[in-house]
Amino acid sequence: MITITGATGALNGATADHLLRRLPASELVVVTRDPARAARFAERGATVRQGDYDDPAGLTTAFAGTDRLLLVSSNDPAGDTVAQHRNAVQAATDAGVGHVFYTSHQGAGAGSPFVPAQHHAATESVLAASGLRWTSLRNGFYAHSLQWLLGPWAATGMVALPADGPVSWTAREDAAEAAAALLLQEAPAEGPLTITASAAPTFAELTDRLAERVGRDVGFTLVDPERWVERAVGAGQDERMVRFLLGMYQAAGDGWFAGTDPTLRTLLGREPRPADDALDAVVAATR
Repeated sequence: MITITGATGALNGATADHLLRRLPASELVVVTRDPARAARFAERGATVRQGDYDDPAGLTTAFAGTDRLLLVSSNDPAGDTVAQHRNAVQAATDAGVGHVFYTSHQGAGAGSPFVPAQHHAATESVLAASGLRWTSLRNGFYAHSLQWLLGPWAATGMVALPADGPVSWTAREDAAEAAAALLLQEAPAEGPLTITASAAPTFAELTDRLAERVGRDVGFTLVDPERWVERAVGAGQDERMVRFLLGMYQAAGDGWFAGTDPTLRTLLGREPRPADDALDAVVAATR
């Protein structure tokens, strides 16, 4: 039995869809805080169970009979993310889950300026100490994020950022398909597994490609980080979120997202989608 949390979201929902093309629906369990939102899986024959990362006892029941469990990282802005993940790992242990897969992130590390990377590293430590077989899927930074990470370039003619560095922009759709492939492997690799596209262009390089697509000049400049924060907050953005994003740019500048790995290509059996596909979507959104 394969159990998936977070299947009402885009990433693990797509993974569940891939699995339902390759195994009987009776072999898939979907765990969600609100079972009504998972009706489409129930209609296809999958089992839907209620579960919440803040309710470890309930999760233990939801994970019962699971051979392989895919845990999506929490996106609860008000919650203690690491504590929630610890609850889920303990529930997996108590339920006797055979192998846990966790959606981590490339560059997971306690020293990263990107806060989620710190949480992912802490969660991987929890998994390592659990005694469970586990695999963390260190997915590359999702390429669709470029829709907002490039800033208001269409209006200003300029990509102005607080830092720059190589990022292995990875299609979320590819990461979802890769997770399904791993869940179905006879003997999946254990420990951290890097899942990235094949190239890691910088924001400056992407800006040049953006200019080619729109047929006009689009400049690129680096802005003092605090001034960048002031501008964003002055434009009406929430300072907490702005500083959250600042950590992402700084992590890119420090090289945390620079590496690429052939694992995704191998799992997909094809070349992963390039960052150029995401840029096409960015341009299309402005027309």
